Amino acid sequence: MKTIRRVLVVEDDPRIALLLVDYLRSEGLEAHSLADGQLALSEVRHAPPSLLILDLNLPGLDGVSVCRAVREFSDIPILMVTARIDELDRLLGLNSGADDYVCKPFSPREVMARVHALLRRSERRVAPAAGIWAIDDASLRIQWRAHWLSLTPLEFRMLRQLLSQPGRVFSRAQLLESAHGELRDVSDRTIDTHVKNLRRKMMAIRADDDRIASVYGVGYRFEPPAD
Repeated sequence: MKTIRRVLVVEDDPRIALLLVDYLRSEGLEAHSLADGQLALSEVRHAPPSLLILDLNLPGLDGVSVCRAVREFSDIPILMVTARIDELDRLLGLNSGADDYVCKPFSPREVMARVHALLRRSERRVAPAAGIWAIDDASLRIQWRAHWLSLTPLEFRMLRQLLSQPGRVFSRAQLLESAHGELRDVSDRTIDTHVKNLRRKMMAIRADDDRIASVYGVGYRFEPPAD
């Protein structure tokens, strides 16, 4: 049986929403639109689509807030659409958990290409592993005890490095280097803050999972659990 792939477009401009829905349907996808972020969040929670196209500048609950809320319970692909072109807003959209972004004005064909790429990537994502963790490099996600952690790109790079060699101590300088691809001005204190956030997110799944150990004066190491 052919899998039905549904796309939810969250866009308050009715002309853009109709354009995207028409193109999506012409590509053989089911699609409909909503103009309200809160309604979209409720629908994703109760009837998850295969992919979410999310405008950044929604009235009320904006796209970043919707994206962050969705990432608390779902790893569906999210394509952020924005009229803002400066780099800070692009990073803001991605750090909220979006998988990709496109700027207005856009080519509908470009959006369709991105949609299909995200759907293919989603279908190839790592299945829940028998082990305690799994890493999905394509979507910058890490699965912990069968739950996808909601990570910023910086947190992903740091945790990935720690998981790469359990038991090894990584200095703050080494963790800084792993984070360098996202931010150039990162301090030791920033690294400590992100480690604290990683601990909190992992322990939210299991309270005794304080797996990232501090090594005084050096850095951190990951201590794998026995079960």
